[in-house]
Amino acid sequence: MSISSRLFDLIRKQTPGGDSPAVEEILKEGLLQADQRERFEHDIRILDDQRVGDSDIQKEAQKQLREAAESSLRRLHVIQRGRCPQCGDSLRQHLFASVCDSCGWYVFDAPRHGGVRIHLANSPEAVSGDRCYVVKNGAVLVLSKDVVVARVPPGAVSWVEYVWDQEELDQRHKDVLDRLTISCGWCGKVADPETDGFHMAHVAFGASQERHCFCGDDCFEAFRKMYPSRVHRNCYERSCADCDLCQKRYEDEADGLRSLAKDHLKERRRS
Repeated sequence: MSISSRLFDLIRKQTPGGDSPAVEEILKEGLLQADQRERFEHDIRILDDQRVGDSDIQKEAQKQLREAAESSLRRLHVIQRGRCPQCGDSLRQHLFASVCDSCGWYVFDAPRHGGVRIHLANSPEAVSGDRCYVVKNGAVLVLSKDVVVARVPPGAVSWVEYVWDQEELDQRHKDVLDRLTISCGWCGKVADPETDGFHMAHVAFGASQERHCFCGDDCFEAFRKMYPSRVHRNCYERSCADCDLCQKRYEDEADGLRSLAKDHLKERRRS
């Protein structure tokens, strides 16, 4: 369970000794809404009356938590390897979103600062907020400053607009660049996609397509001389979009960091 930074700071300020480690741990365990607290206290009273040991409840809760964590970890490993966790087919992965073309499964990042706009059906009006959630019955809950300001019925929703701030987009791209490094396919040094001379080439030496990144023109040319592609393919000069002579492994989106393959992105070693 996560707590918004605004709510976290508010509780810390209102709690005596709010900066102590003990309070930090209590807050990180999560919060219960008012009706949830009532049910929690009611369940505690029932268990006290039936004299059920706390240890039994804690063991069962720990078991459920472990099973949920293992299930979540399995899903993340499947996604990390470019496969859909629902149907197992190939996953189209972007920097801040992943979509399966086969079954329609998807996951994406929403803006943290820009907010959302819920455009209403048959109306020019829109409901704005910091974040929205599509609940089980299809209704959309709109939150602003951690308060539910609107509950839009399913039939009244036309579409949801996510308002991205350019500063947040730039910061997210910077975070990715700071966290990941790309190795040059020739000299092995770090290749920065933002510098002049950076190259990314799709080349098929055999039956399948491979992707190589280079830190500069010299490395790219040296690689081409050492590893010429097959003549009938001419991978260095021909666009992959117009060629069907090999098994495609990557999309033909050769511009920008978001198109880099996962096997070329390595975690930067921490000092």
